[in-house]
Amino acid sequence: MQTKANAREPGDHACEIVHENEREWETLRFDGTQSKMLFHPRPERPTEPNAGLVRYAPGSGYPVHRHAFAQVWYVLDGEFWIGDRKCGPGSMVFHADPHFEAEMRTDTGGTWLIVQYPGPTTGEPAIYDGRFNVQERKAIADERLDY
Repeated sequence: MQTKANAREPGDHACEIVHENEREWETLRFDGTQSKMLFHPRPERPTEPNAGLVRYAPGSGYPVHRHAFAQVWYVLDGEFWIGDRKCGPGSMVFHADPHFEAEMRTDTGGTWLIVQYPGPTTGEPAIYDGRFNVQERKAIADERLDY
């Protein structure tokens, strides 16, 4: 039985807490999207997940693309079509690794909680730089959709 005295082991990490107001909205790679990643991979912490909020403007979406990492989304507000499936508030979406993402579109706009993490089978990490913090969006024809 775990007791207070042995509930921690040497090297255990304490939790980290970030409030969404501590981060600014950033430009995400597809038109009509912004993100506020509360946590994300960095050179000193390469396995930290992308974890935060993604906000979609009405009429936005993205094309079919693929990733080698895994991810979970939770729809906070708005309605979305992911392929031929409609998702609204309270819907949770899981993508194992590797995976493809069907085309997504939204007429209402809305917000997701998103967590992208290293693929358990591929070992590929989530990607932050050049995806969530872009200075200028590329044309869809110039955007890599295969990683």
